[in-house]
Amino acid sequence: MNLHRTVSAAIGVIVLAGALSACSLTPEPVETRLPPGLAAASPTPSVAVPSPSVVTVSPAPVQTAAPSTPPSDASGDAVSCGGGGTQTVSGAEQIVRVVGTCAQLTVSGSALTVDASAASIGTLRISGDRARVDASAIDTLVLQGNDGSVRSAGAIGSIDVSGDRSTIDAGGAVASVTVRGQDNIIRAAGGVGAQTVEGRGNQIG
Repeated sequence: MNLHRTVSAAIGVIVLAGALSACSLTPEPVETRLPPGLAAASPTPSVAVPSPSVVTVSPAPVQTAAPSTPPSDASGDAVSCGGGGTQTVSGAEQIVRVVGTCAQLTVSGSALTVDASAASIGTLRISGDRARVDASAIDTLVLQGNDGSVRSAGAIGSIDVSGDRSTIDAGGAVASVTVRGQDNIIRAAGGVGAQTVEGRGNQIG
């Protein structure tokens, strides 16, 4: 009776050991459980950062203003006497235009050309050599210099010349002439009145 129980107990132990051994040999699947807050979170997207590019910018060219060229003469600039003012033109080798009614116009310098053909001049005073003056009318002309030239479209009241080789032409009569110098020429379309001449080679008529 005790032997039967011993054998039965031994068989039971063997069967139980086999069962446990079989269970331990079967691999169990591994399940990873995340906390509830992380289960629904989407993976962080990766952002591709482009590498910095080097851009070379060439400096803008510096523009230099070309120097302005001065005019060859001043013929484009008119000097106005207004309605009876006075003006002075001075310099060398220039061309000047004068307009208006000049009580007195003074021209001083060398090789000046004055276009006063649109001006009426009370007293014209010229000092210097090789002056050239054209006027519409001159009341009194005083010329001190050499190789001058004066033309008036109208009459000239009086002429006083000190110098050599100057030429004066009047479109009308000349009331009086005083000349001190040589080889001067005075011509008047309306004739010449009183004359005072000192020097040689002067032609007045």
